Parts: sequence; structure tokens; C-alpha cells
Amino acid sequence: MVNVVITGGAGFIGQALAKALLQRGQLTGPDGQPRDIQRLSLFDAVAPNDFGDPRVEALVGDVGDQAEMRMLIGQDTDSVFHLAAVVSSGAEADFDLGYRTNLAGTRNLLEACRAQEGLITRVVFASSVAVYGGALPDPVTDSTPQRPTTSYGAQKLMGELMVNDYTRKGYIDGRSVRLPTIMIRPGKPNKAASTWASSIVREPLSGVDAICPVTPESVMVCLSPRRTVDALIRLHDMPGEALGPDRALLLNGISATAREIADAMARNAGNRKIGRIDWQPDAATQRIVDGWPRALSSARAHSLGFGIDRDIDEIVRFFIEDDLDAQIAAVHATA
Repeated sequence: MVNVVITGGAGFIGQALAKALLQRGQLTGPDGQPRDIQRLSLFDAVAPNDFGDPRVEALVGDVGDQAEMRMLIGQDTDSVFHLAAVVSSGAEADFDLGYRTNLAGTRNLLEACRAQEGLITRVVFASSVAVYGGALPDPVTDSTPQRPTTSYGAQKLMGELMVNDYTRKGYIDGRSVRLPTIMIRPGKPNKAASTWASSIVREPLSGVDAICPVTPESVMVCLSPRRTVDALIRLHDMPGEALGPDRALLLNGISATAREIADAMARNAGNRKIGRIDWQPDAATQRIVDGWPRALSSARAHSLGFGIDRDIDEIVRFFIEDDLDAQIAAVHATA
């Protein structure tokens, strides 16, 4: 049996990961063998959905509180997926909150794992391509230096380094994943600088107008939620030795302009009446997005079997299949 913790368990990816794990029923245990999931603890600042499953424990708390993290990570915790974060624009706008959650929160979690008297917890840390910045090569590769130009990117990079160091010291069996933009997310726009990539698909397909705060030529590297969840589980289950001393893995994704994303939405809309996209570039958002990679090429991720979506149309179709009906129902419920 394995006991699993997901921080950020109320978020979209946290919930999608939890659902996938419950359906799968197993994860690799400390001995490297598949083990049934006995308990799945979902921890977040707001109450997570427990799916009505007796294996799920829904907990509300703050990763920035060291005592709470010590209570969350116990002697019987085998695996942690650390997804909790203040997103890009939010961390840029509120410097103190970003460092409390994204840096101190990660340190609190790692210290809680370290305190488990020699028991080695397997930790998957969700990092970001925001660790790159400045004058970037096209594409960004495994050898591209990390020089973040936002507080969020700096906090994620420091988290990666801590995961490497705590692993080196034998306190955890850690691995970090540098995620591109995950789209399409259901719900409402959040404070991430990348939120528009979902908005210009999600809102129009739901019959709602959307505002895009970047130019149509702006490029985003994207990965679907399906591929993201698959990657998190694959990264957890693989032996740490396959990654070597550098436990941070860059994932590949699909590069597309905002215009290409909008066009893919329209191509797959069928007979739906779609909302309008208003292009209203915002200087602060544009500056952040322009500092991110325009293309990714990780030979390491490819060699380890991590896949990507076929194209932007496939990402749009996944959203239509998985989330659009619920999205439309939520829009009508609040109308």
C-alpha cells in the first residue's frame, strides 16, 4: 500500500491528477514495485473535491505554515506531488506572497519529508519553463542556462535546486518537471500570465467573449492536461537513477501563436455559436510572455518516453471531450 499527498489538490491539475490516480489505483512504492493506493491526501488553501472516494482525504491549509506541513507529511507518507503555487503574474504582483508560497512553502514540505527519521519520500515538484529568461535560443534545450526574469521563475528555479540538494543528501527521492503552459484549463481565468491561452479557447467555445492581453503573434509552448498528468505519473514511477544527479526534467510541448490557437478553436467548434476574441495587449503581460521560450526541444524527455500532443487541434479536441460540457453548464449556472 502507498499513501500519497498532492499539494495544490483543489487546483485543476491537482484534481485531474487525483482522478487519474484513483482510476489507476496504483503507484510505484518505496521498493520500486507497483503498490495499491491506500490514501490520497489532497491539500490546498480551499477545500478539494474528494470525488466521494473513501481513499481521499480532503484537507485545507497553507503550505507556507511549517507546522501544518509537518502535520501533513507523516511517517506513512510514501509519495508527494507538490503542485501548490502562486502563479506567475500573482507572484510578480505580490512579492511576499510569492516567496512565502513558492519558496518557503517548498522548503517547508521538504523539511517535513526530511523529518521522517530516514524514511525516503518520493517527491515530484512541478516547476516551469519560467526558469528560463533573457535572450533565449530557439529552441530552448536541455543545455540552455536558467536565467529567470520573473520572481515566479526565480522561485521555481530555487525549488528545483532544493529538490536536487535534498535528494543528494538522501532526505528525499526527488524529481522536478519544467512544465510548459497547460491548456486548456476549465473554470475562470486566473492570475497566470499564460491564462489567455486557455481563455481564447474556453470562453468562445462556451459562447462567451474573451479578451486576449497579448498580440496575435505571441507564441506559447503548450501541453494538454492529459499529457501533463501522464508526465507527472511517469516521472514519479521511474527510478531516480534514470535522471541522474540533475533531477530537473524539461518537458516538450507544441509551439503556437495566439492566432493559431484561436484558429484551432474555430476549426473545432462545429456548429456551436462561439464568442468573440478581443485583442487588447497589456504591456505587463506581454513583457512576461515575451520572456518565455518560443520552442522547446528536450532530447532527454524524448529518450525517457515523455510524449507530447500531436498539434493544437488535438489539445482543443481534448478540452471539448473532457471539459466543455461542464464548462458550459457552469457558465449558464452563473448567468
